[in-house]
Amino acid sequence: MDQGSLRCDANISLMPKGATEFGTRTETKNVNSLRSVERAVRYEMTRQAGVLIGGGRVTQETRHFDEAGGTTSAGRTKETAEDYRYFPEPDLVPIAPSAEWVEELRATLPELPWERRRRIQQDWGLTDAELRDLVNAGALELIEATVAAGAPAGEARSWWVSYLTQQANTRGVELAGLPITPAQVARVIELVASGELSNKLARQAVDGVLAGEGEPDEVVAARGLVVVSDDTALLAAVDEALAAQPDVAEKIRGGKVQAAGAIVGAVMKATKGQADAKRVRELVIERVAQ
Repeated sequence: MDQGSLRCDANISLMPKGATEFGTRTETKNVNSLRSVERAVRYEMTRQAGVLIGGGRVTQETRHFDEAGGTTSAGRTKETAEDYRYFPEPDLVPIAPSAEWVEELRATLPELPWERRRRIQQDWGLTDAELRDLVNAGALELIEATVAAGAPAGEARSWWVSYLTQQANTRGVELAGLPITPAQVARVIELVASGELSNKLARQAVDGVLAGEGEPDEVVAARGLVVVSDDTALLAAVDEALAAQPDVAEKIRGGKVQAAGAIVGAVMKATKGQADAKRVRELVIERVAQ
């Protein structure tokens, strides 16, 4: 039907009201549109009803549908299974496996797909729509492998469906085609969790891995991406930023703590994004309060 073509064999039988057994069926072959299926079924219902009301017997047979007249005509009679050319396979003998053997075989089966999806959905707290989107994006196996490598499910999902999906789209490749492994993504997530990388620096580390510069730790070392958390270095940058923006310092002293964002931004720029923004904000508030 996705190509605009249709072939349908419409099987119709009537059961008189009050009857306990199904009536004899007919099979109208090769009906080629939904409208024709409706016309063929309606005609057969009327024809069979007329036969039964008249005391006749419906013949089990194939029938052909006439598009022009909207009627069906008899084809080939099919009274028994032999008429359908059914026959036993001579090389397959009947077997009766024991319950023990069945259980033994069942124990060797891998986790079934629907059971795996149900487990993942429950473990990760996904809605049906979210799970469907991960499957359609080709991200489910990658996220699962990243979790298996030690990353929290939420962080793994965030990386694969946001930044890495953007990178895949930019490169015109499938998500699984990116030159980065789930284990490498898990390592980047670990570096962020430990405070060694900020989210911004982590993206630069991933860029390095995608560029073929090595493992995440090698990229971090080569690019000098480690977060600056030494208070001495940070205080120097904070003092310089406060001196350059005395009006902002006055606003902070006046109670407008949100103004500290401007100073934090200046420090982050001065340290090329390598400062610990949370610690910088704390130092700004402390410095202004002195």
